[in-house]
Amino acid sequence: MSKAIEINTEFTNQFIDLVQDHYQTSDFIPLHAPCVGQPEKIKLNACIDSTFVSSVGQFVTDFEQQFVDYTKASHAVAVVNGTMGLFLALKTVGVEANDLVITQSLTFVATPNAIKMLHADPLFVDVDKATYGLSADSLETFLNDETHPQNGKCIHTQTGRRISACVPMHTLGFSVEIERIVAICKQHNIKLVEDAAESLGSFYKKQHTGTFGDIGVFSFNGNKIITTGGGGMLVTNNADYAQRAKHLSTTAKVPHAWLFEHDEIAYNLRMPNLNAALGVAQFEQLDAFLTEKKALADRYAQFIHSNPNATLAGLSTLKNAQNSDANCWLNGFIFDNQVDRDAFLAQTNQAGIQTRPLWTPMHQLEIYQDAIRTPLPNTQWFAERIVNIPSGVKCA
Repeated sequence: MSKAIEINTEFTNQFIDLVQDHYQTSDFIPLHAPCVGQPEKIKLNACIDSTFVSSVGQFVTDFEQQFVDYTKASHAVAVVNGTMGLFLALKTVGVEANDLVITQSLTFVATPNAIKMLHADPLFVDVDKATYGLSADSLETFLNDETHPQNGKCIHTQTGRRISACVPMHTLGFSVEIERIVAICKQHNIKLVEDAAESLGSFYKKQHTGTFGDIGVFSFNGNKIITTGGGGMLVTNNADYAQRAKHLSTTAKVPHAWLFEHDEIAYNLRMPNLNAALGVAQFEQLDAFLTEKKALADRYAQFIHSNPNATLAGLSTLKNAQNSDANCWLNGFIFDNQVDRDAFLAQTNQAGIQTRPLWTPMHQLEIYQDAIRTPLPNTQWFAERIVNIPSGVKCA
């Protein structure tokens, strides 16, 4: 056995002991299981008793208000899931067929899929080494070198196509350099939709993620920091966008006491009241979830910093960039190389500790291999080295 393999194996065994000690079990430990208990059951029963279980009900209104109060956004619109939330946000800000939409390749497939649903195409720029999300440097260089203004629009010079929007993703809850990205997009007349799916409870310069751009979109999938089973939320400070998004998400029905009048082709994308009831109960526990997750992140960081095997192997933890306060949704390690990372993945999963790499970069998928892209060295570097580790809260 080589020295490198011996160090990696010993470190991994120590990590397995740490995780089993934290969760007080030697059974299977998932990456991030939802914590659902009596508070959720009470709200769900109340929803059922009200008979309003579909897309109209007090819990939808209450859930939206919780988001307004917490994020300080002016408006919130609850939808069926984060993917359709991104689709709706992009349509609301004016993305059209044949447009190009800038985003990052290091993301979940929902991000470019939402762009394709509008018959537009993603254009991938690199991520930043400090934030793990879309790089302001890569964005600025691309726009300065490969686009030009024309009639108030940003035009991709090589193809002649309009670049109508930019979708940075706050990767794993870590904020991108969002103020600078906002400024760059404004300079080039590009709308900004924040993919904040993973960043509820994350702040940049003490302002909540998702509230810097034209629209921000959150997800409440089963593995998110709070869950509604399936669901998403749009937040915006633009009253017209909020009204437009809500109208499009409710089949463009014209308000009337009894008539069914619809003034355009639209969608049935509103969150059901049942899901919102679950969300209201989950939101009431958000602060406690954040506290526990950040404490676990600190424990992982201390484990790495005090572990000589981790030092020898060149490991580090994911950490906040300047001005960022992440929610610690999914903690992770950064390995020195892909071989050691993959050995760790195999050994932990074999031991019943669920770990996983980041997503396969979008430009490496067959469905997006022909997408326009800048050089993506940081994207490739992170994709080969990051591993996510158990990050769920312990349910009572």
